[in-house]
Amino acid sequence: MTDRKSESSKRFPLLPLRDVIIFPHMVVPLFVGREKSIAALEEASKNNNELFLVTQRDANILNPDREDLYDVGTVVNIIQMLRLPDNTVKVLIEGKYRAKIDSFQASSEGYWAEVSKCTPVNSNPVNIEATMRSIKSVFEQYVKLNKRIPPELLMSISSITDASRLADIIVAHLNMKIPEKQEILDAIEIEDRLQLLLEKMQGEIEIINVERRIRTRVKSQMEKSQKEYYLNEQMNAIQKELGQKDEKSEIQEMEEKLAKKVMPEEAKKKTEKEIKKLKSMSPMSAEAAVIRNYIDWMLSLPWSEFTEDNNDVNHARAILDDHHYGMNDVKDRIVEYLAVRSLVGAEGKGTILCLAGPPGVGKTSIARSLAESLGRSFQRISLGGVRDESEIRGHRRTYVGAMPGKIINALKKAGTSNPVILLDEIDKMTSDMRGDPASAMLEVLDPEQNKNFGDHYIEVEFDLSKVMFIMTANDLSRIPGPLRDRMEIINLSGYTPVEKMEIGKRYLLDRACKNNGLQKYEISVNDKTMLDVVRGYTKEAGVREFERLLNTVARKIATEVVSKGIEEGKKFTVTTKNLSKYLGPKKYEGTGIEQEPQVGLVNGLAWTSVGGELLHIEVVTVPGNGKIQVTGKLGEVMQESAKAALSYVRSISGRLGIDSSWYDKNDIHIHVPEGATPKDGPSAGITMSTALTSAITGIPVWQNVAMTGEVTIRGRVLPIGGLKEKLLAAKQAGITKVVIPKKNEKDLPEIPAEIKQGLEIYAVESVEEVLKVALQLMEPEKFLQHVGLKVIDSQTALEVAN
Repeated sequence: MTDRKSESSKRFPLLPLRDVIIFPHMVVPLFVGREKSIAALEEASKNNNELFLVTQRDANILNPDREDLYDVGTVVNIIQMLRLPDNTVKVLIEGKYRAKIDSFQASSEGYWAEVSKCTPVNSNPVNIEATMRSIKSVFEQYVKLNKRIPPELLMSISSITDASRLADIIVAHLNMKIPEKQEILDAIEIEDRLQLLLEKMQGEIEIINVERRIRTRVKSQMEKSQKEYYLNEQMNAIQKELGQKDEKSEIQEMEEKLAKKVMPEEAKKKTEKEIKKLKSMSPMSAEAAVIRNYIDWMLSLPWSEFTEDNNDVNHARAILDDHHYGMNDVKDRIVEYLAVRSLVGAEGKGTILCLAGPPGVGKTSIARSLAESLGRSFQRISLGGVRDESEIRGHRRTYVGAMPGKIINALKKAGTSNPVILLDEIDKMTSDMRGDPASAMLEVLDPEQNKNFGDHYIEVEFDLSKVMFIMTANDLSRIPGPLRDRMEIINLSGYTPVEKMEIGKRYLLDRACKNNGLQKYEISVNDKTMLDVVRGYTKEAGVREFERLLNTVARKIATEVVSKGIEEGKKFTVTTKNLSKYLGPKKYEGTGIEQEPQVGLVNGLAWTSVGGELLHIEVVTVPGNGKIQVTGKLGEVMQESAKAALSYVRSISGRLGIDSSWYDKNDIHIHVPEGATPKDGPSAGITMSTALTSAITGIPVWQNVAMTGEVTIRGRVLPIGGLKEKLLAAKQAGITKVVIPKKNEKDLPEIPAEIKQGLEIYAVESVEEVLKVALQLMEPEKFLQHVGLKVIDSQTALEVAN
């Protein structure tokens, strides 16, 4: 610390100051109103006009004590004093020197203080001179920035050589707070005072520069906003005069919608940018129409709109049972799905369900019922024939007539971000030079990707994770592997005739009457007639053709009602006797199979996308030179099955009694009728083996037997798929015996007893067992040696099912 030398203390009247600090060399007018302060002035006027001024720490205190005053003040000289009419005193004072309070005395008449003059001890002339120059330079900058300081002050400042005087005069003109000024007043040493003043001035200059930048920026923004407002008002007035605008601007409506719309920040900024762009262009331009359409799409999409799910499994089961007959496996899986959702909540990853089965079995209606049970909006997207990737991801806005893809379009129609969207016939999508839409569907369906689905048109990401996607397909083999891997397949098989009859009674007949205006008439169709319609006029897995036939019956009745003027309430009864009156003669008579055993003709069972089919395989042998011909538009797999079957038959020729040279002298022709229809698959292996054996040995084949199974060149029978559909086709065709692979025996309990009733089902492991069942043999057990054949009659099948 620097030692200070103080003169002897002197006693002065004390005048407390509020919100002001008086420095030495200052000439300042003051207005004094407090009684004790006026008393101090009067006392000073009696004693050389000298007075001690010190500033209060808190300006709100009316009668301050010692602790309310700063330690250092200024001894001043009263130049002039004038009493005003309002009892206040105006006094003109001049600061003389700094002084520090040694003692303080307060009385009812006023304040007194013993003070000692503060005189600096040490000073370095070189440092003081350098600091003074810096202060003068910085103060010049300060004057240029602060317009309230007169420039003439610089002239007087530049001529001052006394460092103490320079500091006190400059600090009096700075815009600083009281504590900061008091800090400079407290600095007794001149070098410390100059350094402190320099720091304060530099800080003030920095603050002034920041304020100027802020004022400039605010002013430019205000000018820009005022200009835009003025031009927009002019544009609105012109367009209103031309009749192009209503009272409320279209752009204003867009802005209001955007302000109310809850959407991601990225989408909001993009929409704001497009609205701003629309403002600056002519409403009649082509680009304006494109931008306006884009903004409409962005504002109409349900970015954050959701419906609340109803995960009540009992409610769902009731709706499914009410809308659909049978299909218990599918209903159980959907109820399980809802039960899991109710436990894990909406945050759990959704399962992508794919309903696979032939047309007309209720895949679309099941999806619609699921949406109804959840309380969600339902949208259907048909993917049949979609070959352009842009139909899924949308077109870029650079193309004429660009629009979002089918997914975004469905969300707009749904009005929520969590609808049920049915992707119908996903197996019908194709690929060409315009892209692979099936690959684009990966982003839609993959739970790891669809949170950030990117549509080329809207150009921002949309969250599809809350959407429940359900797909339908007829043929799973046509769905690409990576896409099929993301699905959970639920197979819907065809209906039995009794199931179709129940569906007709419960749903289709009432719908046909409603569609044809017969609600006020009583239409009666008994169960036997329903079954006759199913068996005599339809050959399908689903019920679409059945529904069309019931509509045909209803139209015939409607025509009769209108032509004859029949009154309401009339009852019409459709029976087996008058069925031909409405539908004509039966299309499918009998069983469609040969009645007598035939050589080289075998009934096979095949699965198609429309259900099971009876597939006849014919083989004939003619003299020749060992040629083999396969016809019937067979696929590569089926042709290989034919070759494998022939190799097996040749391998057992010795046991069949056929000389090996026979194959060099005869030609073999394998044919599958209905040659215009493509056929493929491995499950005709045992059928071809049986037909070849029959044709080569001349042994007839029982025609009440049908079979299905893949064969190896060693004669092993391998399992197949679509067993329910194949057994149903056999039953409808009048078959009484069915041969199936041994490894498919485990699937029998899942097949309805109604289908198995009346069928003898043989589970075999080798072709030898098949031949003993299918060929017309006097002693089957001795043919090719006895191998222990297992026969499952209808009664055993029922016991297995139970």
